Amino acid sequence: MRKFIVSATVAIVAAVSFAAPSQAGYYSYGYQPHCFVKKIKSYDYYGNVFVKRIKVCR
Repeated sequence: MRKFIVSATVAIVAAVSFAAPSQAGYYSYGYQPHCFVKKIKSYDYYGNVFVKRIKVCR
């Protein structure tokens, strides 16, 4: 009986520990991050220009 209680407690703790991080990604009170596109200009070895677009969210 003691082993059953210990194993049930371990299973419950494991289930709760996995459920808590999954809730962390949600925004409360209707908050949504502000996102914009940032352009980065870089050059290769031959001097050719490359424009890279990166999405940044805050």
